Amino acid sequence: MKAMKTKATQKRNQAMSESTTPSCADALIHEYVRLFPAEAASHIERMSPEEIVPALALVSPPELAETVRRMDPDVVAACVPAMQPEMIRTVFTRVEPAVGVSVFVRMERKDQDRAFSHLPHHLVREYRSLMSYPAESAGSLMDSRVTMFREDSTVEEALVQLRAVKGRDLLDLCVVDRENQLTGMVPLHRLVKADLGTRLTELVDGESIHIPDMAEREEVVALMEKYQITTIPVVNADGFLMGVIRHDTIFRAAQAEITEDLQTMFGAGREERAWSPVSFSIRKRLPWLEVNLVTAFLASFVVSLFEDTIAQITALAVFLPIVAGQSGNTGCQALAVVMRGLALREVRTGNWWRVTRKEAAIGFINGLVVAATTSLAVGLWTGIPAFGLVIGISMVASMVIAGISGALIPLLLNAIGQDPAQSSSIILTTVTDVVGFMSFLGLATLMMGMLTA
Repeated sequence: MKAMKTKATQKRNQAMSESTTPSCADALIHEYVRLFPAEAASHIERMSPEEIVPALALVSPPELAETVRRMDPDVVAACVPAMQPEMIRTVFTRVEPAVGVSVFVRMERKDQDRAFSHLPHHLVREYRSLMSYPAESAGSLMDSRVTMFREDSTVEEALVQLRAVKGRDLLDLCVVDRENQLTGMVPLHRLVKADLGTRLTELVDGESIHIPDMAEREEVVALMEKYQITTIPVVNADGFLMGVIRHDTIFRAAQAEITEDLQTMFGAGREERAWSPVSFSIRKRLPWLEVNLVTAFLASFVVSLFEDTIAQITALAVFLPIVAGQSGNTGCQALAVVMRGLALREVRTGNWWRVTRKEAAIGFINGLVVAATTSLAVGLWTGIPAFGLVIGISMVASMVIAGISGALIPLLLNAIGQDPAQSSSIILTTVTDVVGFMSFLGLATLMMGMLTA
């Protein structure tokens, strides 16, 4: 009798335990997540996706969204395919859009589409809009499959996480805080040399170098050149880490920037390629050809001012291309050097006097040497020494002004916020032609008596 009673008591206690333990555990988990969401996220994201989804199912909607917001987007992206539609709606209608985007960009297209099918249409449109970055922006260049490392993780934990990363060659570790905001970068060589118990926050470089996701490609290249780095973290307006631009992408961006600057210097569009459609190439080139035509008419007008002089001494027309050609080449040399200096950030607008003085000196010395050769040749050709003197003086003057113009034009365009590569060459050609013709023909007019004697 006593044994039967004892057995009945055991069964009753077991039944009570089975009926109350899950609810107590659920309440405990719910309270823990509510009070310590950051710690809960840190613990949950270390579990496998098969364990994470059931654990998240025990959390109430407000705490669920808060927990997911603090988790590694890589981990969340791996869990979304296993989530029920209700959980997907709960999470992605409550978290900030930037957080949702950081998860969706890490997912396969089919998994994205499945998740979007459970969300309101207006929210899907917003997500898709945020996921499509403008061409040539930092966001369009970045690799969104970035692995985040927590700042409070130890070197040993980071190495374990690093070994689990598949298919990604990491040279630098992106370290984030519990809000997934970028703390800084840790070079791989520094990680492997550190003690296993060292926290990542102690290894982070002093300055957090990053770039906004909407920044232009030129800013990416400038940042790379300034800091000589191989990996650039990309953050959104809230400071969330969205991805990284890796060294090979940075190199291609720098290469494209240089070649596009070269194209625009000669009046071709940045977007034009060797196999662009004929109609597209015409649209990009024709406007600048028309502008160049206007400047050519300006140079012709200068020549027309000296019709009488040319009519009396027709040989002047023969030597006009020599003066214009030498001054044009001098200006182009100065322009190329200054443009390269601006691209590499070696030259600033504040250096204008130093750069201009240098190019003026180069133009003067080169002008003297070239003028001596030209004067001798022209004097022998025409048999009139004064002719050589006229072309020699005008050549020195035009080459000095061409050197100054080649330096100043890109600096002035850069100072007023215009692209120096877009129109520098056209403006320079106008200046060198006008100055060359004016100096040569004007001086010939003044020395008419000596030339016709």
